[in-house]
Amino acid sequence: MNNIIQLHDKKFVKYISAQEIDEAITAVANQLNKDYTEEPPLILVTLNGAIVFAADLLKQLQFSSVLSCIKLSSYQGTQSTENMKTLIGLNEDVKGKRVLIIEDIVDTGKTYQTLVDLLNEKGAKEIRIATLTMKPDAYKLDLPVHYIGINIPDKFVVGRGLDYDGLGRNFNDIYQLYTD
Repeated sequence: MNNIIQLHDKKFVKYISAQEIDEAITAVANQLNKDYTEEPPLILVTLNGAIVFAADLLKQLQFSSVLSCIKLSSYQGTQSTENMKTLIGLNEDVKGKRVLIIEDIVDTGKTYQTLVDLLNEKGAKEIRIATLTMKPDAYKLDLPVHYIGINIPDKFVVGRGLDYDGLGRNFNDIYQLYTD
């Protein structure tokens, strides 16, 4: 396996192994299986990044639930911007329902806040989030992040659903931006 990959104009170095990621996903799935035995949630996957995490996670869930997707974007290149765009909207009725958001990464929390505001406006009974990765040093909100696979530093990463301008989602490991 390559420890350094090139995507567009940037190099990335292997940071988290596929095995560590799989173990983190199993830990999140085990907690979800405990927390959602009585009343399963509507699962809302954020596209495109969280689709890989969601696929790995869903295989381990022991409850049935409705699955839906939404697509928001705030990234341009390697930077999160203030401008949040809705590319694919919410198509499910969430009124009175428990909703579990599945995210690939929580950094500043802008996407999460946008989703919470939208789901509250639509009458969701409960909103929780499960994320593969979280950047606690970048997180700016008071909203709780309920299920975290792996905490990472505030560095740009790719792999396992995370991308740099569309590339890198397919890598099984997570790579961090390489600086000489």
